[in-house]
Amino acid sequence: MDEAEVIVRDNEQQHRYEILVDGDLAGFSAYREDAGRRVFTHTKVEDDYEGQGIGSALAKGALDDTRRRGLTVVARCPFVAAYIQRHPEYSDLLHK
Repeated sequence: MDEAEVIVRDNEQQHRYEILVDGDLAGFSAYREDAGRRVFTHTKVEDDYEGQGIGSALAKGALDDTRRRGLTVVARCPFVAAYIQRHPEYSDLLHK
């Protein structure tokens, strides 16, 4: 992944953040909107990209965008919840 172009984007029509590696869809994190909260429900990294930090890059991009939008997070997705636990700088995003 060092030399690859990695982009995280919000696909609002499908209610998910997507991560592209050199233009290929490598994974996504699905969410739903709920009264100013972004509820993350499921994260999937394609088999060819597992173990390369793609899931972490996806979670970071999604959480950074959520912060920019002024939303809070409900982490129903175990991967997003674990990422926030490992990166306490995102704990302030958690909906109280």
